[in-house]
Amino acid sequence: MVLLNSSSRIFSSERRTSSDPERIETGDLCQAWFIFGYSKEIHMLKNQKLLLLLTIAVLICTFGGGLSLARAADLPEKQDTYHYLKLFSDIMSIVQDNYVKKTEQKKLIYGAINGMLRELDPHSSFLTPTDYRELQIETRGKFGGLGIEITVKNNVLTVVSPIEGTPADKAGIKANDQILKIDDQPTQGMSLMDAVQKMRGPKGSKVKLMIFRKGLAKPLDFDLVRAVIAIQSIKSMTLEPGFGYVRISSFESGTASDLHRAIEKLQADNPGGMQGLVLDLRNNPGGLLDQAVEVSDQFLNGGLIVYTGGRLEDQKMRFEAHKKDTPFTVPMVVLVNGGSAIASEIVSGALQDHKRAIIMGEQTFGKGSVQTVIPLNDGSALRLTTSLYYTPSGRSIQAEGITPDIVVKKAGPEMKGAKSDEPAFIREKDLPGHFKDQNPVVAKKTKLTSAQVEARKFVDGDNQVSRALDLLKGYKIMARTQFK
Repeated sequence: MVLLNSSSRIFSSERRTSSDPERIETGDLCQAWFIFGYSKEIHMLKNQKLLLLLTIAVLICTFGGGLSLARAADLPEKQDTYHYLKLFSDIMSIVQDNYVKKTEQKKLIYGAINGMLRELDPHSSFLTPTDYRELQIETRGKFGGLGIEITVKNNVLTVVSPIEGTPADKAGIKANDQILKIDDQPTQGMSLMDAVQKMRGPKGSKVKLMIFRKGLAKPLDFDLVRAVIAIQSIKSMTLEPGFGYVRISSFESGTASDLHRAIEKLQADNPGGMQGLVLDLRNNPGGLLDQAVEVSDQFLNGGLIVYTGGRLEDQKMRFEAHKKDTPFTVPMVVLVNGGSAIASEIVSGALQDHKRAIIMGEQTFGKGSVQTVIPLNDGSALRLTTSLYYTPSGRSIQAEGITPDIVVKKAGPEMKGAKSDEPAFIREKDLPGHFKDQNPVVAKKTKLTSAQVEARKFVDGDNQVSRALDLLKGYKIMARTQFK
């Protein structure tokens, strides 16, 4: 399971786990300790320090520590490992014997593992059995919470984007907001998974967030009510005859097949033919890797979509688009912004590199690292950064993001409906006694359907969508213009 999404989520099921024989060799000392560590005999050992040492060795092996004595060349490094394991064992024994309160061994070990992974990067983490179950529930597209995607940015808990239509979105939480407190508890030093857990909860329960937003003098307080977050990842409509719009809010299980059905419906609703498509990936925080690949595949007729690079050979993967008998060749504009991350960047990067679409909007989030989720035997899991991903042209998006071909800033609410400062011109029809329309045949105005009215309101209220539609219409006009 490969996790690529900016906060707590993108996956591929074709990954090895800690139980894979190619990851732990049959004759490896780690495996011997692993088997011994879970046998009845180990519980009969009276030497507390030896028990702790064996326990930690089992954990290190299980988490990919790779302690093997088979290679003599690695002996000095292994001796250092044993030295630090012994140090850890001694400290843990001292804590258990002398701490002011009785401690639970499992809690101490889980805490030590979390601390170890936190030293690596903001996205590697240890998932307790409860955390891992929550992660699996989330990727199925339905869970209880606020509908907010988060990450750790510059050591601060930061919003990647709210999920469309959720309590966080309706309350006005925005991408790049910094979460200072959750239920009056400061988030400084809080792990990503701890923050996710605190914001999750049953439908109807309440949670309070303190948010810092750049440009404001003081933090904002949000009192939110949790809801069941059932994500509808695809929405579509016809903006004008021949011009379609598809919004992908996240990449969940089934997103690619839902996209395929949405495009088929758009084609059926426009019997005169599709002349342009706006693909909206704004505030899309990511999701499943295989869905990002399948979505890209629907718009490409062959070629590389994305590839990953890591230290190990099995961390290097390539994903290719398939040749099609009837490829989808409609001109496209892809909308992105600072809340477009990971899976969104895979899709927009692939379409940009293949010159299949014009990318419009604002710079994307820029998370180009791959997290592999490795299930463990006690129901927990390790979420470890294992590689970086690259667009077809070899660009790493890590900390950079996708740069739009055409930069269009989102107009703020204060700009919508604002009165123009331009003077109002008097036209011929305003003059008294003007001649009426002299056209012999006057076409009757077609009454707009409710769907067309809603589409027009949507376009008028979103300057980026309006610019994308104008660009596609301009492409159509230019295609029939003759230059001599």
